[in-house]
Order: sequence, then C-alpha cells, then structure tokens
Amino acid sequence: MSTAAPPADWHRLDPRTVLVTALVVAGVVSGAAIPVTLGLTRVFGFPAAVLQVLAGALLVIGVAAGADRVRWHRTRYRVGEERVDLHTGLLLVKRRSLARDRIRTVDLTANLMLRLLGLVTVRIGTGEQGSESTLVLDPVTRAEGERLRLLLLERAATASPGIHREGELAVLDPRWIRYAPVSFVAPMLGGAAAGAVMQVSDWIGAQGQVIEWVGDRFRETPLLWTIIVLVLAALVAGVVGALGLWIEMWWNYRLEREAGGTLRVRRGLFTSRSISVEEARLRGVDLVEPLGVRLLGAARLDAITTGLAKDHEARNADHNTLLPAAPRTRADSVAADVLREPDTPTGAVLTPHPRAARGRRLRWSLAAALGPVLILTLLGALLTPVLLWIALGCAVVAVPVAVALALDAYRALGHALSGRYLVTRSGTVRRSTAALERAGVIGWTVKQSVFQRRAGLLSITATTAAGGGAYTAYDTDASEGLTFAADAVPGLLEPFLERSPKGA
Repeated sequence: MSTAAPPADWHRLDPRTVLVTALVVAGVVSGAAIPVTLGLTRVFGFPAAVLQVLAGALLVIGVAAGADRVRWHRTRYRVGEERVDLHTGLLLVKRRSLARDRIRTVDLTANLMLRLLGLVTVRIGTGEQGSESTLVLDPVTRAEGERLRLLLLERAATASPGIHREGELAVLDPRWIRYAPVSFVAPMLGGAAAGAVMQVSDWIGAQGQVIEWVGDRFRETPLLWTIIVLVLAALVAGVVGALGLWIEMWWNYRLEREAGGTLRVRRGLFTSRSISVEEARLRGVDLVEPLGVRLLGAARLDAITTGLAKDHEARNADHNTLLPAAPRTRADSVAADVLREPDTPTGAVLTPHPRAARGRRLRWSLAAALGPVLILTLLGALLTPVLLWIALGCAVVAVPVAVALALDAYRALGHALSGRYLVTRSGTVRRSTAALERAGVIGWTVKQSVFQRRAGLLSITATTAAGGGAYTAYDTDASEGLTFAADAVPGLLEPFLERSPKGA
C-alpha cells in the first residue's frame, strides 16, 4: 500500500492515530478478557482459556489497527479560501465540504491518550442538524488544531467591541465542587453503581453469592432498616461518583473572551475540551437552577446561541454551558460580562403572575400525588388491607411535598423586559431564567386552553432560531401577556391582535 503524501494543499491526519486505536481497543479487550476467561475456564480449563482469549484479543486489536491504518491512508482534508473539504473512504469514497462563511464552531477535544501524545480531535460545524453539517478530524496535532480554530473563526475579528473586557471572564473555584453532590446526577450514579455490581457478579457467575452475602449481613435487621441502609450506601456511591464526574468535567475550567469577539470555554481533567462560541451568534443566556443546587444558592449559566454542534455524536455534550454551578451572584456577574451589559438581565425584577396560576399548579400537583394513592386505596379495598396502609403512608408524604413544589413553581413564574432582552422564568425542580435578545425573536405562539380562558390566563412563547427554540411565559394574565409580547418586539404581534374578534 502506497504511503505517498497527498498534494501540497491537502493534509493528512496524524499517523499516530493507528497507535491510539490499538491502545484503546487493547484497553477495551482487557476489560472484557477477565469475565470471558472465567467463562471459558469452565469448559476448556484455565490454560486453554487464557490462550484462546489472548489469541482473540490479538486478532481484534490487529484488525482494529489495520482498519484505522486504511482510514488514515484514505483520509485527507484542506482549507481553501471559500470551503473546507474532507475526503475519506476506501470502497465508498465520501467527499464532504463546508462553506467557510457558514462555519460556526471549531471545537477541540482530547482524551487522556490523545493528550499524552499531543493530539486533539477537531470538530468543525455549521450548527445545523445532522452529521452532514460537521467535519471531524480525528486526530491532528494540538498545534494544527489551534491553527485551524483560529483560521476558521478569524472572520469574528469584525465584531464590534463592547463595554466589557477581553481575556479571562471566569476561572474554576475549587469550592464549587460542593454543588456536585446535590445534583440529580448523584442518585442516578448510585443506582448505576448498584446495577453494575449485580451485572458484573452475574458475568462471573457469583450473583447468588453476592445476594446471599448481603442477606447474611442484614439477617437480624428489620426490613425497613435494611432498605434504608442499602439506599444510603447507593447514595454514598452516587455522591462519590458525582464528585469524580465533576472533577473530570470541570477541572482546569476557564471562560475567556478572545480578540475579535469569540467566547471560549476550556475544561476537563483527563479529557480536555475547548468550545468556541461566536458572540455574533449569541442571543442570550439561560440561568439554570436545579432544585438541590438552588437550595444552596447556586446556579448554572448556559448560552442561548445559534450554531453550536448538534450532530449525533455531540448532542449529549454540554456544549452550551458557559459556567458550571456557582454562587448565584457569580453567575449573574458572568452573565453580565458575557452579554456586555452593565446589569445582568437575569437579575431583573419580574412581573408576578396572577393567583389563578397558583391554583392551576396546586391542582396539577395534587392530582399527580393523589393518583397513585387512589389506585392503592382501590386495590387495598379489593385485595389486602396492607395496601391501604401503604396508600396512607404515601399520602402523608406526597401531599405536603406536592403542595410545597406547587407553591414554589408559582413563585418562580415571572416575565419582564430588561433593555435589549426579554426575560422569562419558570420551573421548580429545574428553574430556568432565560434572557433572550428581543432582536432574536422570530415569532410568537399564544396558547389558551378552555380552563385558562375561564381563569383569564394564557401562555405566550417566543420562538427563536437559537438555544431551545422556544421560551415561554406560562399562565400570564391574558391582556398582560399580549402586551408583554407586543412591547418586546413591536410590530410582530399587533396585526394579529387587530384582526382578532373582540372579547376573544
């Protein structure tokens, strides 16, 4: 196979990609080798099982490395004056091209293996849906990645300067780690840890022994206390996992504004990430306060922007997070710096919503809490009184919680106009305060159910091409909500209001 270099204006990926692939596959194979060896030992004996697993591992690693060697040889890219081209493939050659003036993101990521070798993965995207809107160069040298990032985003140098400084806007404060255990990630990781223990024990044929060992430990313990101890153990594991995940994701965090108007977020302990956001594409910010984090007076800051990576591989990454959970005052100050505003719109005084909105939330919340209680009560009357006691216990716990959450959700409702931004706030388990640039609103959606009409309420949604695409002021006073929309974007809603029948 020829290894001749591509033409001068074309470039290849770094040839060490073959080494990276071989090492990664070797790690995966090593993890699977132990349970496979134990399983084969029962049939062929230990020496034969080891030889079979070793031969299989070498075959898998060789095939993966060979395939990646072919990929490297058949992949080339170039950056022209108007387009970025990527050609790859052996039998089915793919030729893909992006117009440079449509490129919105050039993100660099590097896992631990790539970092040790001085390599990065470059993702060049237009921000549109689908994998065809993103070119991935995996891997190139870090110097080449930085060169591509600066070259492809250099048009941002025409951005007009604002009143806020360039350079560093925020850096990691290690004390922010205290917000990690109160996130929703902790209980999820705890449940995942318990499931992993059972799965691994099943792989090695020891699940029964694990269950028996746990039963022996709690043989003399009442069932209720056994459940409490096991739940607490899972929560402790979840807290430890949440702390580790936070350190991996946010260590070395830094938010900075580069010359020309590009916001850049860099973070990551083992896997480093560099995410760039053009300020020209920024349409606002979203101050997110999950319940546990909010109880500690903290919030996270997300960007509302067009042009962030939305392809299949990147959709689950936190590409829009500008600031991890931090004290609310710090989040507000960073929001002001990011938006180049003297005062942050997320701190504006909001117009409260009518009391009828509180009643709606109380009814929804109580219905959700009492529905299972009613089912248990009916089953208890038909089957066993034990279910009646369970229903009573659920009601005693669920009803106060439901009322508290409903009242909190009502207190969260609000909307306002703050300079160039319209602000909406809602939510209790996940409270969101979105400050959306009024110039970024492309339409309004007005919804009013029969029950809302009787209560004199409506929900009005600002639609935009940025962020989540829609930001809603729920259950506003009918006339107040329409006035809010008309004042936010003059001329957009008035024609429809003038044509609507009187009293509608």
